[in-house]
Amino acid sequence: MWRSQSLTARVTFLFALIACAVVTSLGMYLYSSTRQALETRADYSLIGRVEHFRRLLHDLYNVKQMEDRPALFETMLGSEQDVLMFAYPGQAPFVRVNPDNMTAPSMTPQNLNQPLTLAALRPGQRTDGVRVRWVSALAEIGSDGSTVVITGAHVMTQESHILARYYWQVIAAAAVSVLLTALLGFLVLKRGFLPLTAMAARAAEVSPTNIAIRLQEADAPQELRRLAASFNAMLDRLADGYEHLSQFSADLAHEIRTPIGALMGQTQVTLGQVRNAAEYQQVLESNLEELQRLSRIVENILFLAHADHAGLVVEKAPLVLADELHKIADYFEGVAEERGIRLEVDASGKLQASPVMWRRAVSNLVVNAVRYAAPGSTVRLRARQQAQGMRIEVENQGDPIPQEQLDRLFDRFYRGDKSRSEYTESNGLGLAIVRAIMLVHGGSADVACSREGLICFSLVFPGGAADA
Repeated sequence: MWRSQSLTARVTFLFALIACAVVTSLGMYLYSSTRQALETRADYSLIGRVEHFRRLLHDLYNVKQMEDRPALFETMLGSEQDVLMFAYPGQAPFVRVNPDNMTAPSMTPQNLNQPLTLAALRPGQRTDGVRVRWVSALAEIGSDGSTVVITGAHVMTQESHILARYYWQVIAAAAVSVLLTALLGFLVLKRGFLPLTAMAARAAEVSPTNIAIRLQEADAPQELRRLAASFNAMLDRLADGYEHLSQFSADLAHEIRTPIGALMGQTQVTLGQVRNAAEYQQVLESNLEELQRLSRIVENILFLAHADHAGLVVEKAPLVLADELHKIADYFEGVAEERGIRLEVDASGKLQASPVMWRRAVSNLVVNAVRYAAPGSTVRLRARQQAQGMRIEVENQGDPIPQEQLDRLFDRFYRGDKSRSEYTESNGLGLAIVRAIMLVHGGSADVACSREGLICFSLVFPGGAADA
């Protein structure tokens, strides 16, 4: 569900979560800092009032003056809920201001000559949960030198109200900030993704009839340029493949049209009048040759289709190259002698390959060499070990081939020479099959031609020689 959501919605949601975490953390930090500041301020205020009472008592003449004017001390409290009590050590308070009748915690009064600090404060709590800060100190009456215990407390009612309001203000500010951040983030992302939307609209225009369209790389943001470049490279490969497929379809139609036209023409002529058995037999034999030609074309096309889609399973076996090349030379010896061509073998070593595919690939090269070799020349079959693997070569002397034709010799249905003979494959797929066989073996096939017309086809099989 999450991965199927809109990228804009996902990023907005994550951005809102991050903003919520950051704003909430900042708000809690400010709340904690404010709370600590208010409590510290209240603590210092309480200490200041008690110190003021100590000085005030020092200036009085006797306790009677304190008892006569208790209201004077009530007006010096921080709030109506604050506590102030004066008592002789170990006796009940003779001045008691304690509106909530709170019980003081156990405390040791601060000595006369020791100033009050925050360490002298003691925490407490009212019945309703409001925090209370207590402090106790000794004070000296000026005239008679008697000692009085001052007990004071500050009930943090106002601070609690302030902090409660501030807490909800922080929550509201965080919520508003998150909503605004999400909204603004959504708008920014929506605008930021416009180039991607434009790329998608541009890509939607690509079709088989309009495959030349490419994405604009220069106008794309830096983050999308690599995507645009990769997409354009993919379109280039698709365009090349589509062009090759179109050319292949046209060549295939042209190649099949000839035998089919011959079959139809011969059959129509034969059916034009009644003929004897010998004439019918002759037509059937001719038709059989054309059907065999069609069968070879279909077989070769299926082989290439399987090779293109990695549908071929290569079962390799060790091959003794000298023996294998001599067998191929013996097989084509009769055809070569008809043209006055001699086959020569120079090979050594072993190779791991599919025997059927290997023989088919080398045979196609030998057929091609015998067909185009100059009469009276020699076709050489060689095999030798090299650093990159085992190299098989088929070399013949013929007419020089231009470089632009060499680059296309392994293309399907390509023919540099339109001539035909009965012993060669006439469908232009022989060398394409050679390249497909090398691809499924992980090797390579190439061709070179000298100025004198010495043509050399090479097959390189990866790895070293097969084990003995």
